[in-house]
Amino acid sequence: MHYSVNIKSLQNFESGKKYRAAYNIHVNGVLHCRVRYSQLLGLHEQLRKEYGNNVIPAFPPKKIFTLTPAEVEQRREQLEKYMQAVRQDPGLGASETFNSFLRKAQQETQQIPTEEVHLEVYLSNGQKVKVSILTSDQTEDVLEAVASKLDLPDDLVGYFSLFLIREGKDGGCTFVRKLQEFELPYVSVTSLKNPEYRIVLRKSYWDSAYDNDVMDNRVGLNLLYAQTVSDIEKGWILVNKDQHRQLKSLQEKGSKKEFIHLAQTLKYYGYIKFDPCITDFPEKGCHVIVSAGNNELNFHVKLPNDRIKEGSFKVTRMRCWRVTSSQVPVVNGTANGSGKCEVKLELAFEYLMSKDRLQWVTITSPQAIMMSICLQSMVDELMVKKSGGSIKKMLKKRHNGSLRRSDSQQPVKSPPLLDSPDPNREPIVKLSSKLTSVTLRGISTSNSANDLSGNNFHGNYAFEGIGDDDL
Repeated sequence: MHYSVNIKSLQNFESGKKYRAAYNIHVNGVLHCRVRYSQLLGLHEQLRKEYGNNVIPAFPPKKIFTLTPAEVEQRREQLEKYMQAVRQDPGLGASETFNSFLRKAQQETQQIPTEEVHLEVYLSNGQKVKVSILTSDQTEDVLEAVASKLDLPDDLVGYFSLFLIREGKDGGCTFVRKLQEFELPYVSVTSLKNPEYRIVLRKSYWDSAYDNDVMDNRVGLNLLYAQTVSDIEKGWILVNKDQHRQLKSLQEKGSKKEFIHLAQTLKYYGYIKFDPCITDFPEKGCHVIVSAGNNELNFHVKLPNDRIKEGSFKVTRMRCWRVTSSQVPVVNGTANGSGKCEVKLELAFEYLMSKDRLQWVTITSPQAIMMSICLQSMVDELMVKKSGGSIKKMLKKRHNGSLRRSDSQQPVKSPPLLDSPDPNREPIVKLSSKLTSVTLRGISTSNSANDLSGNNFHGNYAFEGIGDDDL
């Protein structure tokens, strides 16, 4: 999983003779917390004591005299680079010191005291699981509480994750993001102050081969079955009349495993479908529906002449990708020209179209970050296979290493960071050397005319800065 932290100067004001500034910290493009320089300096000192000066990146020094506006902006840029450098270090970014700082800052920013509350977590079929937690409980605590309420075995908890979604009035849902270890789910969802947002439990892997591990358990089978039925009902999985008849027959018989096995053969099984958006491929301004799954991004494109074209971009043929944002004026009746702006997010990836031709493809979508997260998690699974590791052991290790209330001093275990805001940085070179030998054993590659992939391509990828809009 990748992370990007952006800091934006929030406010400047005179306090006596001191010029002070507060900073918004944006994580993956979303406002996470608000802090002051002194708080970040305290974090730096704590990390320095634990890890030493040789590991910790440079921190912008204190100033004796009052900062000018230009110096405040310079410090903002330096703090942004510092936070990203810490997050990109596998040890520092996964440390309990760093993550607990972000969690505490999130709670203080939203001014939510630590107390016991009831949180509703939804299953794919709409069923609610109400768990008793603390407002200060992190994501793994909440996931564990839900698993305990459902009687899901410990060795299967790592196969599932909590996702923040937004329910549409038409019954559809928009995936906002996967909840991370540095945030507090209760604070994240309640701070939005919108009943359309909810937390949902879903499987967190891509390879359907791992379904067998989950289906060996009754609770795991029920969760996977509910998600499969839901994805079919939403139209995410394509079903023809004959297949629909077979599925309905299995459903009536209560044959859940057979139902899932049949669903695994259907198009787009295990994919996440995103809201309609815009792409510049094959032509600029095309409307597209993007789906992520089977180590690819699938495009269902409506061309300017209203023709529909479908194609897929394999993750193993992407040399790099990045998420960027820009401020664009709001054009909506009287708002046009009023100076109001909104953030436009874009996911762009460089793709090997043919043996000697690379081309950038851009997707403009509010879900660009979620798409990028999906791409990276696919690469994570491929790298586990490439190294001969077991995804089951990796997920079990992640869960067993997660923070619990009684073990608050233990470090949070998480996969190493695999991205960089600068494609020329050393971490990218290291990642490239790892991915060059990735093989796709057991993964089918389509040779149809509609498939844009062809031969596999192995390369590195980068993640560039996300915008830091004011809220």
